[in-house]
Amino acid sequence: MKTIYENTINSIGPLATTFLEEKMIILFGDGAPQELAEFCYGIEIVDVEDSIKPGQKLLINNESFEITSVGEIVERNLTSIGHITIRFDGSTNPELPGTLYIEDKEMPVFEIGTKLKIVSK
Repeated sequence: MKTIYENTINSIGPLATTFLEEKMIILFGDGAPQELAEFCYGIEIVDVEDSIKPGQKLLINNESFEITSVGEIVERNLTSIGHITIRFDGSTNPELPGTLYIEDKEMPVFEIGTKLKIVSK
């Protein structure tokens, strides 16, 4: 497997769990504006090594989730500001440009130290 992207949650805003009922989480890189950071899971800003595409896998602490669609600015946002939404709804049509859509299954628990990795075959 080829690693496309890899990161670790390093902070959790006090309101980050607000969107769990809607089956989504928001990631934001170090330096997020305070009013946004409160709603986000914090990560470092790191490069994306290759294109992110449907059919690849998002590993969350080694639990595998299939990527079903990718908003048009996901890669750019990850590399520049570390900011995307991950939506666990299985959508195959990327409605929002900064959202990574993954298969609709039970969401894992996100904690400081949770590992995120996107891989392709």
